[in-house]
Amino acid sequence: MRKLLELFSAAILATLLWIIYAALYGPNRLTSRIPTHFGPDGQPDAWGEPKMLLLLPLLAIGIYVLMTVVSCFPNAFNYPVRVTPLNRNRLQKIALTMIASLKAETLLLFLGIQYFSIETARLQTNSLPPALMPAGLVVVFATIAIHIAAMRRVLPDTR
Repeated sequence: MRKLLELFSAAILATLLWIIYAALYGPNRLTSRIPTHFGPDGQPDAWGEPKMLLLLPLLAIGIYVLMTVVSCFPNAFNYPVRVTPLNRNRLQKIALTMIASLKAETLLLFLGIQYFSIETARLQTNSLPPALMPAGLVVVFATIAIHIAAMRRVLPDTR
């Protein structure tokens, strides 16, 4: 599952970079004014140059690299239960799956924000669904809660 999530994350990042390249340098380039911020109702409330679209992919790359590096050190994680030699491997597997899931979800949220920003600029109408951010936060926190619950079910060594 984790390998599939890692592959999915890489594909999302590649898609994000491709849509930015197409928007900035493709045949159907963006206008000189794009939305750079959306209010809680999904309406754009700040505008800027198309090069501002590069900020989100740079953040996405940073998050991707950071989460990939962090996942190389599962012994340094803080777990919600006592780690013993008997439960260490299971806890690390759950934690690494959680990190891979959060990486994919975060990149998918960034991809959605970028896509809807570009569509709003092209159509000159509001295209950002107001539920995008709340739904994204619910998914991220649910992922964390599910994985912490799974870790709590792993029994510690009772010696």
